Amino acid sequence: MKLWSIRGNSQKLDGGAMFGNAPRALWEKWVSPDEHNRIDLACRALLASPLNGKTVLFETGIGAFFEPKLRERYGVQEDRHVLADSLRAAGFEHEDIDVVVLSHLHFDHAGGLLAPWAEGRAPELLFPNATYLVGARHWERARHPHPRDRASFIPELPGLLEASGRLEIVDGPYSRALGEAVRFHYSDGHTPGLMMAEIVGPRMVDGQPHGGVVFCADLIPGRFWVHLPITMGYDRNAELLIDEKRAFLEDKLARGVRLFFTHDTGCALAEVVRDGKGRYGTTGELAELQAMPLAG
Repeated sequence: MKLWSIRGNSQKLDGGAMFGNAPRALWEKWVSPDEHNRIDLACRALLASPLNGKTVLFETGIGAFFEPKLRERYGVQEDRHVLADSLRAAGFEHEDIDVVVLSHLHFDHAGGLLAPWAEGRAPELLFPNATYLVGARHWERARHPHPRDRASFIPELPGLLEASGRLEIVDGPYSRALGEAVRFHYSDGHTPGLMMAEIVGPRMVDGQPHGGVVFCADLIPGRFWVHLPITMGYDRNAELLIDEKRAFLEDKLARGVRLFFTHDTGCALAEVVRDGKGRYGTTGELAELQAMPLAG
C-alpha cells in the first residue's frame, strides 16, 4: 500500500478564529497573517491504494462548489477544483476512488465531493463509484445542525449522499467497506461525532497495531494545534477537545502512529513526541507524500 497527500483548494481564514483564545503575539510566531488578519490554510486529503483491496480517499477538502460571492467570503483561493487536478497528477481520476472517508461534513472537508459551481446548475456529487463513509453521530448533526454551526454545512449534501445509494453510516471502530484495515476514533469537542480514521499499521505489539497513520481532521488541524491548550474558535467545546486531544496523542505516541494534517500548509505528516515537561510536539515532518509506503 502507498500513500499520497492530495492538495485541494486552499483557503484563508481569520487567524484569531483559528487559534481560539491564544493571543496573536503567540500564533503569529508560527504563521504570518495578511492585512485582513487571515492566515493561509491547506485543505489536504489523503489517498491510500490499495487499502483492503481498494483505492481510498480520506476527505475531499473544500472544493469549488461555492458561487463566486461565497467563495470570496470564505477565502477560497482558486475557482477550479484543485483536488481533481491533484488526483490526476497522482495518476487517479475521481471515478477511480472506491471509498471516500469523511471525518465530518463541514464544507471545508466535504465540499470537494461536489462538482465545481456553474451558473444555473444544481449541486452534483462526484466520485460515482465510491462508497461514502460518515460517522453515525455526526450524520445526525449534519441532518439537524445547531444554529451555531449551521452555516458550516452544505444543505443539499445529506440528501445527495442518501440518494446515491452508496452511503455507509459508521457506528463503531470499523466499517463494512474497509474492514479492520481502518480503525475509527471519535471526538465531540469540535463537532459531535468527528471521525478520525487510522490506517492500521503493519506491526503488532502486545496485541495493538503500531506504525499506522491517522487522519487528525479538526481535532488537530496542524502542527501548531498539537500543543494541548491550542484550540480553534470554531470548536464547540474547547475544554472537552483538549481532554480528547490528550488521550488521542498519548495513544498515538505509545503506538508509533503518525499524524496526518489537513490544514497545515507546510506539513502533511509528522511523528508525535513529548518532552520532559509533558508538552506534545512533532518531529520527522514531511511536507508532501508521493506514493509513500505505509511502513515509511
